Amino acid sequence: MDQPSGRSFMQVLCEKYSPENFPYRRGPGMGVHVPATPQGSPMKDRLNLPSVLVLNSCGITCAGDEKEIAAFCAHVSELDLSDNKLEDWHEVSKIVSNVPQLEFLNLSSNPLNLSVLERTCAGSFSGVRKLVLNNSKASWETVHTILQELPDLEELFLCLNDYETVSCPSICCPSLKLLHITDNNLQDWTEIRKLGVMFPSLDTLVLANNHVNAIEEPDDSLARLFPNLRSISLHKAGLRSWEDIDKLNSFPKLEEVRLLGIPLLQPYTTEERRKLVIARLPSVSKLNGSVVTDGEREDSERFFIRYYVDVPQEEVPFRLWMRRLSGHGSWAQLLRGMWDLPGPGHEPVSPASAGGLSNTAPPGKPEACVFWLEHLIHSHLRRCCDLMVVQ
Repeated sequence: MDQPSGRSFMQVLCEKYSPENFPYRRGPGMGVHVPATPQGSPMKDRLNLPSVLVLNSCGITCAGDEKEIAAFCAHVSELDLSDNKLEDWHEVSKIVSNVPQLEFLNLSSNPLNLSVLERTCAGSFSGVRKLVLNNSKASWETVHTILQELPDLEELFLCLNDYETVSCPSICCPSLKLLHITDNNLQDWTEIRKLGVMFPSLDTLVLANNHVNAIEEPDDSLARLFPNLRSISLHKAGLRSWEDIDKLNSFPKLEEVRLLGIPLLQPYTTEERRKLVIARLPSVSKLNGSVVTDGEREDSERFFIRYYVDVPQEEVPFRLWMRRLSGHGSWAQLLRGMWDLPGPGHEPVSPASAGGLSNTAPPGKPEACVFWLEHLIHSHLRRCCDLMVVQ
């Protein structure tokens, strides 16, 4: 079989890591000894090869001598081949199959969409745990083949691949924990939900710059689709409704959220954005990369209550309040403090003989607060308020 034209992996390896270009570090195991090679070979007798090889932007088009790759790279665990000219999966397979300890492989910005990945080739990747295919334009068919042959894959990067839809394989990939799929064209939640089907153990989902327009999914369905999701990035998504933010509470293990640059938050100040989001996401401990302290959460929840005192009733987030009133003691304490409600173990004392609240606000309390709470009670939320008092 004719060798593809261009620079080979071995040629670039010998040039970059020669003693002249990559100074030899003395000490046991620092160098790699290679048996004598035919006259005229670019191979050096000794090279200083680290376990992490970075050969990006070197014009590599093919593998080169496989025996030499095996002799040099038996100890290599990470390999960066990004921004080269590899377009044949067979050549990639020749390299990877001779690097038995390989766990991390970066093939970003190689034109690998020009060839079909066969399962026999993909089998040589079986030990890889972290795979980067950014800007490779890899098809979903290629991704499916990889998932079938990489049983221990934990991290997958599929950014800048022009995806507009997501195609589900016939089997899921339970090993994957982290998925970066930023800077694509995924806008409909019907496509995003497929990722939950494909990767049931997903811990981190990075969807930045995809313009996802809404989270259109029942709460119980979200919990089933992403039962282990701990972190999600919706940076520069197209979210325009607070209902979409509230939906994030349906992920049972969610702790970290990124929500910068979404249309919903543009009208608010920086302080308002952070405090209103924190108040709506009671389980989130990190927002936009910053830790949410206990003090900040309490301040945010107080800010949230006061913020909605004077807004029209139709804009008050009743859905969130129903959840809060029935299940979160900390909010019960906040409300007691604002409206002088009785503490735990005491029956609420109504100033009105009919059992409602007086339309007259207590000294120093906003009139609208009383009207709003009365409205909640008369909207069949008295049971929730009783639960709040018991807490």
